[in-house]
Amino acid sequence: MLGMLAKLLKALNSETSPWSLAWGIALGMMLGFTPLLSLHNIVLVLIAFTFRVNLSFFFLSFAVCSGLAYALDPLFDFVGEWLLTASSLQGLWFALYELPLARLAQFNHTITLGSVAVSLLFIVPVLFIARFVIVNYRSRIQKRIEKLPLVQLIKGTKFWATYQKVSGLRGGFSS
Repeated sequence: MLGMLAKLLKALNSETSPWSLAWGIALGMMLGFTPLLSLHNIVLVLIAFTFRVNLSFFFLSFAVCSGLAYALDPLFDFVGEWLLTASSLQGLWFALYELPLARLAQFNHTITLGSVAVSLLFIVPVLFIARFVIVNYRSRIQKRIEKLPLVQLIKGTKFWATYQKVSGLRGGFSS
């Protein structure tokens, strides 16, 4: 647990691109909101592992959004049912259901379709908000936090030693 938290802090405080961290958060949100065993999630995981997405933030966002998804399931169900019953989209759903690959995507399930639609709606705002927060944290907040007495106390703990070891800032010790 401490090692994972240390990796998150290392990524947040390092020179890692804010876009890499933001994409990790956004893709993790989409993975967490949608049902786990689905075709589009395989594509999301492949994207996360193929491109320079921060995996620590990807998995953290996935875990947080998976828990949040249970509370949002009624919304996902409503959106999915609304999309599936919209008369203007009936032709699209019939055509997709005739395709074997599209049938594997399980868009005929209201929660799956609704969660994908809501995720696609939120992915761009989450991406830009996450990047904005990361950039502002690094430029304005990080220095202030380091001066707090609580942070000075934490720097003397085992957690700080683990963080130093993971971040590679500690000289003379190697694992």
